[in-house]
Amino acid sequence: MHPVSIRPAPLSAFGLVTYALAAAGGVLGYMPLLALLLPLKVNALVGADRYGLLAICGVAGAIVAGLANIAFGWLGDRSVARGGGRRGWLRCGAIATLLSFAAFILADDAVTIVASIIFFQIAINVVLAQIAALIAHEVPAAQKGTTAALLTLGNPLAAGASALVVAVASSEAARLAIVAALMIACVAPLAFSPARVAPTVDTATHLRVASRRNLTIAWASRLLMQIANSGVGLYLLFYFEELPGDGAQVPARLSGLLLVAALVPVPLALLLGRWSDRIRRQTPFLAATSALAMAGLLGMALAGDWVSGSISYVAVATGAAVFVALNTGYAMLLLPSGARCGRELGILNLANTLPQVVAPLLAWQSTEAHGFSVGLMILAALALTAGLLPLLLNEDQQR
Repeated sequence: MHPVSIRPAPLSAFGLVTYALAAAGGVLGYMPLLALLLPLKVNALVGADRYGLLAICGVAGAIVAGLANIAFGWLGDRSVARGGGRRGWLRCGAIATLLSFAAFILADDAVTIVASIIFFQIAINVVLAQIAALIAHEVPAAQKGTTAALLTLGNPLAAGASALVVAVASSEAARLAIVAALMIACVAPLAFSPARVAPTVDTATHLRVASRRNLTIAWASRLLMQIANSGVGLYLLFYFEELPGDGAQVPARLSGLLLVAALVPVPLALLLGRWSDRIRRQTPFLAATSALAMAGLLGMALAGDWVSGSISYVAVATGAAVFVALNTGYAMLLLPSGARCGRELGILNLANTLPQVVAPLLAWQSTEAHGFSVGLMILAALALTAGLLPLLLNEDQQR
């Protein structure tokens, strides 16, 4: 007898938004802190040693984040295997993240800043690991491309939160209180929703799981793109401070730029995500978006004013965000189903966390020795390579 494949009804638009909103809440939980509030705190407390301390925070935090994501993904798998679920872990992670915000506020020297970032990375990765596993486990395969495209909504919401906290709050505690409230509002609908019966795996899915070569290539290409994206993002505040203009206005202007750079990729990701599903090919779009990111990085290296630097950064952010969205949808089709997906997603997540180890060191060393231009050109080469690797994919094996 042939195994019966159970295909549950597709999720409603509201259901898809619930998963996408939770993923956005995870991004909202870390982006304002790491991209804006941490550099501001480091700059205020240590001044001349800011590059080194930021690099240490980036490296230590990324190592802990990678390990925590795998560990809590596995613990979520264990809970599912025992008849429980992941939502309890999700709620605990959200509470721990709020406590880590308090620890960050109280940090007043280099050692306590690093310690608070380590605590924060553990807590937020409890949240991120469970959300990713819930999407992979509960969203039907036919809707994973759309869901992956919807994940790009996280960056605009997080960038909007960054702009909001700068505009309406002056103290660090008030800013993090706003971030915390917004994060909880986004994560709560999924955290308190009933578990959805996961779809069973059909023969086609088993063929996808067998394609380990494709999964490895997808992982490596995401790794390179994330190194390029992390490298430019970590020192973005300092990059724009060196361009001609009023340095005191940089934080406010940067928060607005981050919002624009996060909004632009959303419609493009939705368009290309649906288009790639229709033609059943991702590689042309992966190559095109990597070329856009590379062009933006080269533009930033050559920029001599705020306008050209800003336009170039929007190109970088757009290319990288759409590339990662398309890559995520493709990788989810290759994952094992059921109780093991949390662990596997944690391993895949190393393509997101390892760049946070490599990129700060690469950017720090190149910036200290040669300024931003050389470092940006190195990152441009990595973005180009990220787009060339998918040309090796055997996409026929995924269908």
